[in-house]
Amino acid sequence: MTLKELNFFYKLCENPQVTQVASELNISQSAISLAIKSLENSLNEQLFDRIGKKLILNEKGKYFKEKTLPSYLALIDASTIFQENKLAGNIKIAASKTISNYIMPNIYYDFLSKYKDVKLDILTINSSSIIDKILKNELDIGLIEVDTQNSSLIKEKLADDELIVVSSDEKHPSIAFIDAIKKRWILREIGSGTREIFMSKIGEIVKELDIFMQLQDFEEIKTIVLNNTNTVTVLSKVIVKKELKEKKLFEIKLKNIEFKREFYLVYHKDKTKNLLFETFIEFIKSRLN
Repeated sequence: MTLKELNFFYKLCENPQVTQVASELNISQSAISLAIKSLENSLNEQLFDRIGKKLILNEKGKYFKEKTLPSYLALIDASTIFQENKLAGNIKIAASKTISNYIMPNIYYDFLSKYKDVKLDILTINSSSIIDKILKNELDIGLIEVDTQNSSLIKEKLADDELIVVSSDEKHPSIAFIDAIKKRWILREIGSGTREIFMSKIGEIVKELDIFMQLQDFEEIKTIVLNNTNTVTVLSKVIVKKELKEKKLFEIKLKNIEFKREFYLVYHKDKTKNLLFETFIEFIKSRLN
């Protein structure tokens, strides 16, 4: 018994004229007759009485219709779940902390509002952990703050970003060499994209810096720096935008060093790109470009 046979059965229940049903479905009369015969053989019962070119539902057929209609309607509904105009399914996504906290929240919200049958499993972890989980097929999509050359990953640039050095000390020179900043550095943890960019740019100069604390949370870092003028940190400009505007934090521009970086979307090269996957990626890119 197939869904196709059931489709023909219910069409004939509505209209016993085989020629008309065949014309409506754009198939041959013999195809309908063979399908109905196959259905009857699988049930070992005759469902229709053959009268001329009509197939008239008999008592067995009426009983079969009554018992199977709820299941048939459920199957029809299930067969349309993944049609183009109705996205459904689950996506496992992880974003680095800068992206997750300051860029993605409204994008997640708007996507789920538009596609109500979609579920997002969202993680916020550092970039190196995201790459590791993508390689282990534990995630569908990752949003990271560092470049990667791993041949098992596909990466797409999402946006540009800039890290800046900030302090709550209004009197500190606004331009300085990094090793002339004699303050306690409050940095992100090892493995974070922010820290990796910072360390890769300053190189051996790191030995001359007073790295006083390492924290995972941006808000904790900001709280310490806001309340201690003898501290300094490096964060994405988007994270401290409000504090800069309110003159609670002050940028220290560095001589000879810039912390430019890019945000990337990554996924495994062997990932199956279904409609939901591709639609979600295009939605993210459209919002960030």
